[in-house]
Amino acid sequence: MASLANVNTTAGVLIREWRQRRHLSQLELAGRADVSTRHLSWIETGRSRPTSTMVMRLCDHLEVPLREQNQLLLAAGHAPAHPEHQLSDPPMAEANAALETILRGHHPYPALVVDRHWDLVAANDAAYAFMAGIDEDLLEPPINVIRLSVHPRALAPRILNLAEWRAHLAERLRREHDATGDEATRALLAEVVGDGVEPVQSAALVVPLQLRMPDGAVLSCITTTTVFGTPREVTLSELAIEAFYPADDATRAYLQAAAGPDATTGAPATA
Repeated sequence: MASLANVNTTAGVLIREWRQRRHLSQLELAGRADVSTRHLSWIETGRSRPTSTMVMRLCDHLEVPLREQNQLLLAAGHAPAHPEHQLSDPPMAEANAALETILRGHHPYPALVVDRHWDLVAANDAAYAFMAGIDEDLLEPPINVIRLSVHPRALAPRILNLAEWRAHLAERLRREHDATGDEATRALLAEVVGDGVEPVQSAALVVPLQLRMPDGAVLSCITTTTVFGTPREVTLSELAIEAFYPADDATRAYLQAAAGPDATTGAPATA
């Protein structure tokens, strides 16, 4: 997380920044972590180097993501606590199989896997069908799903409720940036916001994606997000499965007819 960590930043500075990001006083954090306010102050000012146990305790109460927990441990002179692998690595085989099962099982409806920056990791055929007609240069890996949604040479001209969908994406990215402070997320938010995003009033219980397909059909889908429940590995902690469900009978019929019986899970888009 570039905004909260670099090789020259001490653990104390990072802990203070995370505390401030969570809007906690030293007294509040000290109380939650069962440490004296003086000791916490000494850690933040660099007068005391925290043990790995103390770092992990503070991270737990500050809800620090796994990647940034490792950065804090390194800054304090300790070994990282959480492994990080590529999805193609042998230790990730079972998790990879779980992702494939979910994507395949969601047929004939679109589903895709994204990383922490919304870059496409894998998708099923129905999700790739949504990308038909997009300029090829925007489909060069890494494919950023958020960027495809708002780019004028991608899906934006085909999203009928673009203002509402853009506002939904902006709010989600704001929450993610508030949670992580990640600079890439902030940059992506700036792309979505552009000249400004106005709140859109809607009576809908869930914001749908209303998308015109290249053949003229209009699809309406609602989405769910699935994450690994108890990840202790960095990559898995940052993956999310975005699944699309038909919001009306016409969309359901179109997707079932278009997918056919032999659609398969798409190959991973990134290693």
